[in-house]
Parts: sequence; structure tokens; C-alpha cells
Amino acid sequence: MAVIDSTKKEINFKIVYYGPAESGKTTTLQELHSSVKSKKKSEVTKASKTERTIFFDFLALKSDSIGGYKTRFQVYTVPGQPLYEDSRRLLLKGVDGIIFVADAQLDRIQDNLNSLEELKVLLHEMGYTPQEIPMVIQLNKVDLPNIPPIDELRKAINIFHVPDFETIATTGSGVHDAFRECVRQVLMTLKDL
Repeated sequence: MAVIDSTKKEINFKIVYYGPAESGKTTTLQELHSSVKSKKKSEVTKASKTERTIFFDFLALKSDSIGGYKTRFQVYTVPGQPLYEDSRRLLLKGVDGIIFVADAQLDRIQDNLNSLEELKVLLHEMGYTPQEIPMVIQLNKVDLPNIPPIDELRKAINIFHVPDFETIATTGSGVHDAFRECVRQVLMTLKDL
């Protein structure tokens, strides 16, 4: 959850991009990073052994101040490969918001559902339900030919009934809208602090 540093008058939030392997999490983070003014961001730290994300990406975004406190968003992606469940569990600790990146292709529906189920279990282990954590879903790769009708995709994937966005991470389409909605939800939790 949010870390408040009264000395620095700063609030740090953690947003995690979650989803199955190769759904577009890292591409989304890279797009987000490239569009933010350089004074408001850090460099992306990528811990990987190959082109695919093995551990996490980290991006600290500075935002406007709220109540005299500067806000900072630490943005991570989790590795989607099944064998990295422990890494995903670790990266979810202290999460303030989740952006689930679903691969919209027909042959990836079950991968998305498996990842959503794992997310539900991991949140439960931490004492939360998916409804208690600010969350949005990116229906990514909607530009590809092998996707179901969007209404069917939403019905199949959006099992938590959270805001969802059609995205194309490779062009940035919809990526910023999804991020802004997650940030909006996270900031709404400030009233509870």
C-alpha cells in the first residue's frame, strides 16, 4: 500500500502490470515511459536474461502534488511465464493498483483466465479480494485478426467487472487511458489514508 514519507512530503504508490507471458506488459511499460517528460520519470530498469521479461521493469513517475505531498508512482511489470509465480507474489506485495494486460487473441483466452485466477489466489493470500484493489484490464492486441468480438472478449476476460480498455501496446493506443484510470482509482484511496 501507499508509502507516506512525512519528512520528504512524498507519497509513493506501486502499480503492477500483471498478465500472461507475451501479453504486452513490457511493451506497454516502454510506451508509457517513452511518452512521459524526462523530468517526471526515471530510467526503466530491466532485469532479464533474454528479450522476454524475466523479473521486472521499474519506472518511477512523478506526478502533481496532493495536499502538499508529492506523488510518485513506481510501475512494475511481472514475468508472465508460469515458473515465475514466486516473483509475481513478491512483486504484488504492497501493490496499490493493478493493470491486467490480457492478450485478446482467441488462442490466448485460457492463458488470460489462468493468470486472472492466479492473481485472485495471490491477492487472497495477502488478505485482499480483487474488488479491494484498484484495477483495470487492458484488452491488448485488438488490432490482430484472430480476436473474438470485443463484447465476447469482455464477457470472457473481465471476470472482476472492472474498467477495461481496448489497447494496442505497440502503437500506444489505449495504453495511457488504462494507466490514467488506474491512477485515478489509486488516488481515490487517499481518502482512506
